[in-house]
Amino acid sequence: MTDATFSDPAAARQSVPPARAGGLRLPLQWLGVAPFFIFALMFLIFPTFYLVVGAFQNDQGEFTLANIASLLQPSILAAYWISIRVSLASAVLGALAGLAISIAIVRGGLPRWVRSATMTFSGVASNFAGVPLAFAFLATLGRLGLVTVLLRTWFDINIYGLGFNILSFAGLTLTYLFFQIPLMVVIITPAIDGLKKEWGEAAATLGATQVQFWRMVVIPVLWPSFLGTVILLFANAFGAIATAYALTGSSLNIVPILLYAQIRGDVLHNPHLGYALAFGMIFITGLANVFYIWFRTRSERWLK
Repeated sequence: MTDATFSDPAAARQSVPPARAGGLRLPLQWLGVAPFFIFALMFLIFPTFYLVVGAFQNDQGEFTLANIASLLQPSILAAYWISIRVSLASAVLGALAGLAISIAIVRGGLPRWVRSATMTFSGVASNFAGVPLAFAFLATLGRLGLVTVLLRTWFDINIYGLGFNILSFAGLTLTYLFFQIPLMVVIITPAIDGLKKEWGEAAATLGATQVQFWRMVVIPVLWPSFLGTVILLFANAFGAIATAYALTGSSLNIVPILLYAQIRGDVLHNPHLGYALAFGMIFITGLANVFYIWFRTRSERWLK
């Protein structure tokens, strides 16, 4: 056998790993996420900070609460109220419809390709908004839209004579549902997948019916996820402007359209009031996201 000891000091030094070079090392592991942080700082954090500061300043740069107090004007309050109503209605209706679709494709015993097709479509449709979506609904449910003409020709039903108007609260809510329902499907499906089969087997062993199982197990477990997703859908609709502006123009005075008009032409005759208007939107959507994170945390704790 060969002796593993070194008698030669030079050979011993060669066997020792070289010491790490001192000095400052570049954090190369952060280069991959650097574009994300730069983008977030430039287009989210810094602009938000600028808007918040501007909401509490006057033209001379002095601190004031007059801009926040001006949000209580009847026209601005009406814009906030319409936005909240449209966002809440589309969020609740979209959440209920999306939940039903998700339960059907996950636990309804449908063929596997139905789930794949539904999830693929939902992923695309949840991001389909703006001018193309507005044009699609005008071409479908406008006064000369395809569905409107077919209903009037084949069934003698005039939906506009019955009070429907695509350029109204109901029309905008219906349009928002096109991307709210698919977004609900994408978000809530993993939560439904998290329902363990052992829970149903245990409930059946204890003599529980399907109604009791859903009422006492499934609904309490899914309730935080459902509420959190409703809040997320609310925030998603509250900040949408492209679809609403392309569909209704200025005929429906919601907050994003009012803010857009302020940015383009200072319709409020006070730039800092526009900052306050944006600050109000940031506050509402931020509060909604805080509640969403809280509900999501509770849901994940149940589904682990």
